[in-house]
Amino acid sequence: MTTKLKVTLTKSTIGVGARQQATVRGLGLRKPHDERVLENTPAVRGMIKRVLHLVDVAEIEVND
Repeated sequence: MTTKLKVTLTKSTIGVGARQQATVRGLGLRKPHDERVLENTPAVRGMIKRVLHLVDVAEIEVND
C-alpha cells in the first residue's frame, strides 16, 4: 500500500499572484472543485504548501 494525495481546488485563482496560478496549474488543477490524485513526493508537498489556502488535501491509501 502506498500513500497518495487527493488535492481539490476549493477557491478560484483570480486575484492571486502569477506564481501561485502557475503552481495550481502545475498540480493539474484548472477550475474550482477540480480534483487530482497525486504521488506523495517532496516536490508535490512543496507545491501544495505554496497554495494551501486555495486547496484541500487528503491522504488516501492505494493498493499497488
